[in-house]
Amino acid sequence: MQFTTPLQSNSIKIMLLGSGELGKEVAIEALRLGVEVVAVDKYENAPAHLVANRSYAVDMKNKDALLEIIEKEKPTYILPEIEAISIDALFEAEKRGFHVIPNAEAVNKTMNRKNIRVFAAEELGLKTSKYKFVKTLDELKVASSEIGFPCVIKPVMSSSGHGQSIAKTADDIERSWEIAKEARGDASELIVEEFIKFDYEITLLTVRNETGTTFCEPIGHVQKDGDYILSWQPMAMSEVALKKAQTIAKAVTDGLGGRGIFGVEFFVLGDEVYFSELSPRPHDTGMVTLITQSQSEFALHVRAVLGLPLDFTFYGSGASGAYKAKNESHSPVIDVPNDAFSKDSFVRVFGKPESHIGRRMAVALVFDEVEKAKEKALAIVGEMKDTSL
Repeated sequence: MQFTTPLQSNSIKIMLLGSGELGKEVAIEALRLGVEVVAVDKYENAPAHLVANRSYAVDMKNKDALLEIIEKEKPTYILPEIEAISIDALFEAEKRGFHVIPNAEAVNKTMNRKNIRVFAAEELGLKTSKYKFVKTLDELKVASSEIGFPCVIKPVMSSSGHGQSIAKTADDIERSWEIAKEARGDASELIVEEFIKFDYEITLLTVRNETGTTFCEPIGHVQKDGDYILSWQPMAMSEVALKKAQTIAKAVTDGLGGRGIFGVEFFVLGDEVYFSELSPRPHDTGMVTLITQSQSEFALHVRAVLGLPLDFTFYGSGASGAYKAKNESHSPVIDVPNDAFSKDSFVRVFGKPESHIGRRMAVALVFDEVEKAKEKALAIVGEMKDTSL
């Protein structure tokens, strides 16, 4: 593959639709290969805007606005990095000859929990938890009773755990209905899922292009209110369970097709593996790969998009801890302790222009034995603070 200097008319150009912390790392890896980067998000000075060649702030659900930018920039590859986006714009872009990663239909299936669950369970026959879809409070009451308590209630379209809750009894249903309205996306339809009494859950990063399919070591993680706060790699699991997860991940990603990295999530109970969700892009729990692998999930995503070989070295175990803002600020300053920067640890600050209580602002990364790495990552995050200029 030939690479050219950015901004030349014949350079490879990627357009990020969504420019948060994950998109920022993708942009950095693309720029390292001389690829031109255009970053688009709904607000100015999003993290990837800070490093891209050019940036735009636009309503990401506005089909015409997105197509106008796409036609103006004429990217080689379009990389959707968020769920809240106009899928009609992606389908139309493909009709006009633009290359959407992995492809518009894959994004359509995975941005909506209903689509991906039906695809996985009913079309591919994969093992999942029991589920039902509802649109009204009365339907939710009936479905939750049929699924049984406790049950998990999520908007079919949302991200970072927004709108998600666990109903332990029928008395929690109305509260879950109200929580669902906090979704970042579409809360007009909800999925009610059986609560799997799993031993642990994992993200299996699966990378594919024409050169083949590659798996990263499984990533364990802890979530709070549906959003990740700690992840580690590798997650210790039986060889039987790992092979099952890899087989399922390959089946679903082959079914979706296209190029790129996929974050495939599973619940694991002993040697049994249940498919949960899938994101056709780098995964937040995968930020741990910034310190554990020779090629992070972001570098692998760019390689996959460009059709490059997907080989990499797993250096060893590590952990990542998410730092979430404790204050509201229009000019946030993240205070990081000096001991976070050691031979085996460092911090990545995302550079978001505003902080809101609970918003993810930085990540601590530690290279060590898993339990020690987890402990140190949490300790670093515990010492961090956010203030205002």
